[in-house]
Amino acid sequence: MSDLTLRAITEADLPALIALYAQPSFNKGRVITLDAAKAIFARFAAYPDYAIYFAEADGETVGTFALMIIDNIAHWGTPTAMIENVVIREGLQGRGLGSAMMNAACALAQAKGAYKATLSSNLANERGHAFYEALGFEKHGFSFRLELGEGASPSSSLSRATGEGRGEGLPSLASFDPSVACQQDPHPTSPASGRGEGAVPSLIDGAAS
Repeated sequence: MSDLTLRAITEADLPALIALYAQPSFNKGRVITLDAAKAIFARFAAYPDYAIYFAEADGETVGTFALMIIDNIAHWGTPTAMIENVVIREGLQGRGLGSAMMNAACALAQAKGAYKATLSSNLANERGHAFYEALGFEKHGFSFRLELGEGASPSSSLSRATGEGRGEGLPSLASFDPSVACQQDPHPTSPASGRGEGAVPSLIDGAAS
């Protein structure tokens, strides 16, 4: 394949993106509907510097990642970069595409002024850990997460995208019960989209889960 090129996706690319996300090793193949994806994608326009990118070679999409540049008052005002949702298309593993895509992602982050790039990877994803370390990433501290129940569900994301349920001010601290939040399944199984059937695990599971 020829050299990779990167481009930020548009709404028209969402079906192809969902197909990549439907690969079994990525978030266990769970995806949202195209309509929900369109509503969420529309919200990205309000984000200062966040985009989902396709890596392309010879006119075809070979992988994807999301990149957020986070402005920072600390560290002398130098922004940081967060890389998420790294996926290589089925059947294209082992060709160096993952390395090329991650190198391009880091170069893009550097060009945007970020002083560091961070990502997270499931503790069980030892293959992914070795991959990232080979690229120069270092294990640094611990990553913690707390499932927030309904707040992380696709339906609530769609409500935020459409402006529903948007109240005034911040929620009361008393309104959050972590014991309840941790007992709920924040990722209900979505109906199959019909795309990406027969997909095999991606080279890297870049999900934070």
